[in-house]
Amino acid sequence: MGMNIPSGEGEDQLNATINTTPLVDVMLVLLIVFLIAVPVARNVKKVALPNVANVATITKPENIVITVDVEGKTYWNATQIPKEEVAKRLRDVAPKKPQPEVHIRGDLNARYEYVGRIVAYCQRAGIVRVGFLTEPRND
Repeated sequence: MGMNIPSGEGEDQLNATINTTPLVDVMLVLLIVFLIAVPVARNVKKVALPNVANVATITKPENIVITVDVEGKTYWNATQIPKEEVAKRLRDVAPKKPQPEVHIRGDLNARYEYVGRIVAYCQRAGIVRVGFLTEPRND
């Protein structure tokens, strides 16, 4: 807000007008920001992202392949093991140098819970390289 204070003899009354120039400046800047931001926000809504591209992995003997079937049974390199045993084995192999990679093969119709449990076990054990094995698309 701005006010004129009398400086001498002839000005007995205060001028109590509001200086609106800074207000107009701020409003113009906000208008420009919204004009730029709104079209960007509208384009965010469309979703159809997964576009899988298979990259061939180099299979090394020290890599671990964990398979999860539809019922949630877990296999460690083609040998069925209890779910509790997976966490123990991952903790045992995590300190190895170089650390083995874990490749997870989850059945397409398996519940996310079963595969997510394996990912959580890998994270808790400190396994750095975890990947998912998929089938290539037939396009």
